[in-house]
Amino acid sequence: MSVNVNASQLNTTQLLISVTTIEEAQIALENGADIIDLKEPSLGALGALPIETIQAIVTYVKNTKNADAKLTSATIGDLPMQPELLLAHVTQLATTGVDIIKIGFFQTDDYQLSLDALKSVAHAGTKLIAVLFAETMYPQGLIAAIKYAGFMGVMLDTAKKNGLTLLDYYSQEQRAIFAKTVLGHNLQLGLAGSLKPQHVALIKEISPSYIGFRGGVCNDNQRNLALDAAKIKAVRKIV
Repeated sequence: MSVNVNASQLNTTQLLISVTTIEEAQIALENGADIIDLKEPSLGALGALPIETIQAIVTYVKNTKNADAKLTSATIGDLPMQPELLLAHVTQLATTGVDIIKIGFFQTDDYQLSLDALKSVAHAGTKLIAVLFAETMYPQGLIAAIKYAGFMGVMLDTAKKNGLTLLDYYSQEQRAIFAKTVLGHNLQLGLAGSLKPQHVALIKEISPSYIGFRGGVCNDNQRNLALDAAKIKAVRKIV
């Protein structure tokens, strides 16, 4: 399934807010989110919402005023790198009309098998984002392979939600090198990982396409609690 994503929508740093319900999507939209990301925090780093919930939120966002200026993204869940399994979940998720599908690149001996399986749907127009994790060591050349497979971008996140942030794993120099590699392959660059408002200025130095938040804009900075509208608005002003 092909979805329409205007390249100009991601040509400056945008704000991604992860939501679990239509009510949270409304809060995120009203307080400045550019990308409404759909996931279930209680099910892991990239926990997936039920397909019916994703469909309902995507429909809501698309029917919202100025919806053409907003994007939706969703994750297929914390799945092992099994080619047929990933392809099946991506194919199902694409039927919801979500703009972007996020796939976690969890530890495996061979990422190429999964990339080969997903190449056909990516080249057919389904917009895929590879989510890499700061705790994982990836093989040299993986980002180039992701580009060749037809993905639209790479996101760097944290797999373990233990209070540590992306900045605890990647130094300023390492973040800059990572960004140069991703952007050098003409891929969109997303950054997340337990980020808080005070991290935005540092993150923006490497010109990411978007910065993702969940826990940092929730009550008590707990990703399983409700979104805090004031925190989203504060981050929006900084971004």
